[in-house]
Amino acid sequence: MIASDPDNPELTDEQIAGLRPFAEVFPALAESIKRGPGRPRLDKTLEAVTLRLDPATVEHFRAQGADWRKRMARLLEKAAS
Repeated sequence: MIASDPDNPELTDEQIAGLRPFAEVFPALAESIKRGPGRPRLDKTLEAVTLRLDPATVEHFRAQGADWRKRMARLLEKAAS
């Protein structure tokens, strides 16, 4: 049995029948929070991998700044070509 909450009484059948969709009641707000199509697709998708590295190597790249993973990936690409 669910406890009765005086601050949140159950809706009557009449109230339920009168309910309308959020977007109908608040169209401007609904439009402002509508999600876009998402992130654009990349021409060349990347593959997620797990790689174990020496902690000193990781710290060296991290010390160079926030985009350390991109720098590491560029160096790996350069070494592979």
